[in-house]
Amino acid sequence: MAGTDDSARTIGIDLGTTYCCVAFWQNGSVEIVPNEQGNRTTPSYVAFTDSKRLIGDAAKNQVARNPTNTVFDTKRLIGRRFKDESVQTDTKLWPFKVISGPGDKPMIVVQYKGKERQFSAEEISSMLLIKMREIAEAYHGTTIKDAVVTVPACSTDSQRQGTRDAGAIAGLNVIRIISEPTAAAMAYGLDKKASSSGEENVLVFDLGGGTFDVSLLIMEEGIFEVIATAGDTHLGGEDFDNRMVNHFVREFKRKNKKDISDNPRALRRLRTACEKAKRILSSTAQTTIEIDCLYEGIDFYSTITRAMFEELNMDLFRKCMEPVETCLRDANMEKNSIHDVVLVGGSSRIPRIQQLLQDFFNGKELCKSINPDEAVAYGAAVQGALLNAVDWNCENSKIIRDLLLLDATPLSLGLETDGGAMNVLIPRNTSIPTLRTVILSTDSDNQTAIFIRVYEGEGTRTCDNHLLGEFEFGNIPPAPKGVPQISVTLGIDADGILDVSAEDETTGQRKKVILNKRFYFKS
Repeated sequence: MAGTDDSARTIGIDLGTTYCCVAFWQNGSVEIVPNEQGNRTTPSYVAFTDSKRLIGDAAKNQVARNPTNTVFDTKRLIGRRFKDESVQTDTKLWPFKVISGPGDKPMIVVQYKGKERQFSAEEISSMLLIKMREIAEAYHGTTIKDAVVTVPACSTDSQRQGTRDAGAIAGLNVIRIISEPTAAAMAYGLDKKASSSGEENVLVFDLGGGTFDVSLLIMEEGIFEVIATAGDTHLGGEDFDNRMVNHFVREFKRKNKKDISDNPRALRRLRTACEKAKRILSSTAQTTIEIDCLYEGIDFYSTITRAMFEELNMDLFRKCMEPVETCLRDANMEKNSIHDVVLVGGSSRIPRIQQLLQDFFNGKELCKSINPDEAVAYGAAVQGALLNAVDWNCENSKIIRDLLLLDATPLSLGLETDGGAMNVLIPRNTSIPTLRTVILSTDSDNQTAIFIRVYEGEGTRTCDNHLLGEFEFGNIPPAPKGVPQISVTLGIDADGILDVSAEDETTGQRKKVILNKRFYFKS
């Protein structure tokens, strides 16, 4: 057990799609906290049985026996609607049931203690957050309330707010939400601080189990400024596993004339074997899949080579290069201006992905000095120490005293104007926190209200973007069209979460709205 330094009472949590990790700053360094099994990462699994709830390793270890009541990948549901294309695709792959709840919110249906229960993704995520806090408390020997939680850099406003909601449900005071690659950059920056000098352009390539981010930062004298971000909130190791699973389902059917695609237990056992094979193929050229009694008493034995794994996923691997190009283009930077390419996330270990990335940067050596599974939690812990005002008199803490993190918004934000055009107020890659204001008016005489719709996305038309919310600003005194002056302000806080305010410049009437987890605005 660690000591009871107050600075450790703020934990950093990497709330990952497939694994979670928790860390804290103590005595001038970051400690990654092992769970009760001694593992430094914990599976993002929650299982429900007739008698209890299991979280982490215990949940994953029994998944083959209880596939329909073992929940995973819930990060892919946070902040999304049930009708979203990605949700519809995922529900076809998951053994557990997902239905449309109030406001089209995805709800997970399980049997728990003999009764049917429904949980939102935020509630399941809160259970994981509680588990990570308990791991840290058991190690540290004190109660912990404050946390810095990470999200993918390309998370939408709804996804960031959903993560904050999960923290609130867990009883955590989430003092900051930061982007995963930015957190990893802080880990890299501390690792390099002793040897670095002058300004460095660093590209963080963060490919995890379910999400993919690329962030380009300028680092100089402890200042980490994000200047461009791109990625895909629905691309990662799970998708590579899916390709392998589908391949072996077809092989089993070809060999045995039987289809296992509707058998959750068989699919779960096959998926576990595929995940293991994927990891092995990062260090060897070939491995085997061996599963006794996979289906109707039939044993399944097959081999897969690294070349076959690459062939199954090559289109997804190549897709990983597109955000790299986008980041450089948005930053108006040439690839030869990048000083270091930092690998983060377990899937960044895949040799073919590393080769594609190295080829893109003309043979440049990739930075593998930080642990790709732990770097995000490491950086979150550093940010927690900065916000928690650790004892700067401690000699070891002085190395982080002057660090400053300047994150950026990943998506443009704006208002709908006449004809459905998108009027961008906050362009993507704007440093946060930020405020932007625009003046609106009426388009007809004696109009007493205007309708304000806020969108997120890069389309020139709002129909191509995501509606964050809408509200009516009323009680405008009658006047000729164009005379009323209504100022609308969009503000993004340090967590990347949006709030909106509107004010009648003539009367002083003001209305502030915040985005809530049910996808609409409230006064």
